[in-house]
Amino acid sequence: QVQLVESGGALVQAGGSLRLSCGASGRTFSRHTMGWFRQAPGKEREFVAAINWSGSSTYYADSVKGRFTISRDSAKDTVYLQMTSLKPEDTGVYYCGAPLVEYSWDRRYATPAMYVYWGQGTQVTVSS
Repeated sequence: QVQLVESGGALVQAGGSLRLSCGASGRTFSRHTMGWFRQAPGKEREFVAAINWSGSSTYYADSVKGRFTISRDSAKDTVYLQMTSLKPEDTGVYYCGAPLVEYSWDRRYATPAMYVYWGQGTQVTVSS
């Protein structure tokens, strides 16, 4: 069974930092773009960041640019999201996703519809 598993979510004060991890089981995603999305209560899932298969290209939502960093360790088949200067509006469930297509990268990967595989999510709560 193919699974993505997120971890690292927590309750943190505004201005704090967290690092989220997304690991894979059942298959490798080392040849895939990977994305992080988040969903706040009552809102749609929104794009946070994406990284291509080699890690050479990244793309961020304007709301997190300069504060969040996406990276990957292909040897561990793990994708990370380093979050700094956290704000209460960063609160939500954070999901990682992977598309079906390998070796593909463009700005369309900012849309949830491009992703087939999803993890169960990890809760990030930022208190003011």
